Amino acid sequence: MDLTDHIAVWQQNVNKSRNCQHNLISNNDLINKGISFIALQEPTIDHNGYTLVLRDWTLVYPSTHRSSDNPSRTVMLVNASIRSDTWKQLEFPSSDVMVIQLSSGWGKLTIINMYNDCNNDATMRLLTEFHCKNHSELMESTNGTAHVLWVGDFNRHHLYWDDPSNVRLFTKDALEAVEKLIKVVTDAGLDLALPSGIPTHKHNITKLWSRLDQVFISDHSENLLISCNMQPDQRGINTDHLPIITELDLTADIIQEEDINNFCNVDWDKFHKELSVQLANLLQPTLIDNQKQLEHSCESLTKAIQYVIVTQVPVMNITPKSKRWWTKELTQLCRQSNKLGRQSYDWNHDLGHAIHGAHVVASKQY
Repeated sequence: MDLTDHIAVWQQNVNKSRNCQHNLISNNDLINKGISFIALQEPTIDHNGYTLVLRDWTLVYPSTHRSSDNPSRTVMLVNASIRSDTWKQLEFPSSDVMVIQLSSGWGKLTIINMYNDCNNDATMRLLTEFHCKNHSELMESTNGTAHVLWVGDFNRHHLYWDDPSNVRLFTKDALEAVEKLIKVVTDAGLDLALPSGIPTHKHNITKLWSRLDQVFISDHSENLLISCNMQPDQRGINTDHLPIITELDLTADIIQEEDINNFCNVDWDKFHKELSVQLANLLQPTLIDNQKQLEHSCESLTKAIQYVIVTQVPVMNITPKSKRWWTKELTQLCRQSNKLGRQSYDWNHDLGHAIHGAHVVASKQY
């Protein structure tokens, strides 16, 4: 499947691992899979408050990212090919939750990405308040149907989705905490999308599997589910959570690629030569006496110029990732820079060998 015939959400707790997050977004695997959104929990955040992203994706932080003293434990990456005027971020008063809403002819889809702290229920309380205050924004649509998708690390265990034989998970406190989650999910009109019994987390010490990551979908939207499953072969580096891909039978509006003439990369000598040939084929200049002669002369000149443009000006494909400001002069400068870098490396390499040789000779003399 590709980006034009479905919506796919990739979710994963990357455990603050820079290597894991870099490996995830730096290869083309997610692009080739047609992933529309990447929902990360516990992303890597540097000392300046930024995380990793590449030009294939539009990065969205929680709405409190700069105003909160708490570190952001969720981020969303939106495929850069999706039209930016079809999605928006909804405000949420927590750095552990972020909300993206996508609109199209079929209605709208609200994706809530969250990290639920294992030590408190603050996120559950905020989600309840958010759904109450924004019911019309989330559940009503003037065109089509409104759908809601919750994804993330919920840090809660239950007999319904965990292995019942793993009794260590079902303490009294754990069961009380998960009941609050179930109540919030039920009140929001959501059902479990990821089938029960599928593990998503491997404990670093005990090496036992459990289920911390979940996917919930609005109960009237279950017929849109194409698939929802964890990816055992895509675990990643330095993380104990498996990713989950949720595919929905909805489509996103994609930026249409277009071909334009690249006048920055023209061989102007050849262009001028061909233009001279085409102009020479026109009728000799004469005095224009009337409107008809003027229109004929303009048409002939325009056709000659357009022919030269078609034959001599290269065509470039404009995509959401195109660098429209790039020129062939910048390409030449990059090549010169790389050449100087290789020369500097060779010089340092030869210098190192020379110093090493001098040390060898000196040690033999003494």
